[in-house]
Parts: sequence; C-alpha cells; structure tokens
Amino acid sequence: MEIAFAGCGILVVTAFVTDIKSMKIPNMLTIPAMICGLLYHLIDSGWSGVMFAGKGLLVGFGILLVMYWMGAVGAGDVKLFGGIGAWTGTLFTIQTLLYSILFAGLIGIVILLWRRETLVRLRKVFRGIVGLFVLKDTLLLKIASKEQVRFPFMIAVVPGIICAYLYRLN
Repeated sequence: MEIAFAGCGILVVTAFVTDIKSMKIPNMLTIPAMICGLLYHLIDSGWSGVMFAGKGLLVGFGILLVMYWMGAVGAGDVKLFGGIGAWTGTLFTIQTLLYSILFAGLIGIVILLWRRETLVRLRKVFRGIVGLFVLKDTLLLKIASKEQVRFPFMIAVVPGIICAYLYRLN
C-alpha cells in the first residue's frame, strides 16, 4: 500500500506545482493518474483491488463534482480527487477532502482578514440570504457568490493530505 501512497504523493506534488503556476490541473495529469491507480491495484490485489480503487475514484470524483457544481472548486480538482481516490481508496480520500475543506476555510478567513474585506463581504452575503428568503429573489445571492475569494485549492489540499496521512499512521 505504501507504493500507492507514493503514487498519490507524486500526483499531488505535480498538481500543486501546476495549480500554483497556472490555476489549472491538466487532464494530462489527472486522467493517467486515475488509470494508473486502477492498474496498480489490479496488479497488486486483482479484482478486489480494482473495486477498492474504483470506489475511491467514484467517491472522490463524485463529491468534488457536487462542489464543482456549487462553484467551490475547478474541474481539475474534481479529476484530481478521482485520482487520489484511485490510488488511496474511499476512506483516505474522504479524510483528505475533509481536512482540505477545513484548511480552505482557514485560508479564506486569512485572505479576508488580510484584505480587510470581511465585514463588507458578510453584509453582502447577509443581503443575499435576506433577498432569497424575504424577497424570493436569487439575484443578490448570485452577485455575492460571484465575488467569492479565489485561490488555488491545492494550497489547502497539500496540508489536508499530509494530515490525513499522519492520521493514518496513528
């Protein structure tokens, strides 16, 4: 299994570099990572390995796909978590995702405090929510969501995957 974590580590480091440079994680990285994860587990454990990797791939891809539809992550992140799942399975993928979301929230708060925009953004979000429930108008909510704080999600994924790995060791 350590070979699988090494394969996943190579994927994450490469994705981090490309995401920081271009705010994109290319298909040339993610698609082969998913296939290689499935092939590794097929060779290592046969069809039960493929099932292990396939479930991880589907869970990672599926959860991130919902986040993509909500506008929280990019399409490359969706495929990246499919690759993480193919290499490491369902449980580790979910743990990585949870830690990554926590780190993303912390990073977002730090960015807002650094820019001193916190109160302005909170007022806009509050107006959007009030507009939705009182006026039954989604326009204000859509305007607030377009002004989201954006940063490469890999900045949160790297510490997230490290925490998940350290948790696994205990």
